[in-house]
Amino acid sequence: MDWPRSAPITTARLVLEPLSVLHAPSMVDVLAAPSLYDFTGGEAPSLEQLEDRYAAQAVGHSADGSQWWLNWVVIQRDGMQPIGFVQATVENDGSKLVADIAWVISPTWQRHGFASEAAQGMLEWLRSNGVDHFTAHIHPANHASMHVAHNQQLHVTSSKKDGENRWE
Repeated sequence: MDWPRSAPITTARLVLEPLSVLHAPSMVDVLAAPSLYDFTGGEAPSLEQLEDRYAAQAVGHSADGSQWWLNWVVIQRDGMQPIGFVQATVENDGSKLVADIAWVISPTWQRHGFASEAAQGMLEWLRSNGVDHFTAHIHPANHASMHVAHNQQLHVTSSKKDGENRWE
């Protein structure tokens, strides 16, 4: 399937730039806080790991073309500095386009509504490109992410995956 390429998104306080390998150096510090991995596991990536990851993600789709990979670096407009990222993996389930979405904002910039604003901007862009159903997978103790999901009109379901609740 031919998927559209991601495009820049502007919100009131943010710019969402389509991910490229060139973002890796500035994102190392953004993703360095150990608390970012409390619910997802893992650890802060090195520059080399981010470059490899971003090179793969920036392709924009899976090898077989069944998934559309959209990733944006979230940049705070006042300082033009990266503060996190948002992403969507989109699939056609046969009757509709479904996006599994996620967001990460550096602890330095949390509690200012940036995750909700970035997610909202991404969802509006996805809707304008034919995506009409959204999911997120959130650890049951991650109250901040639950708040962001709720702000996007998502509701928790009884479905779980890898210990995380599915929101739709």
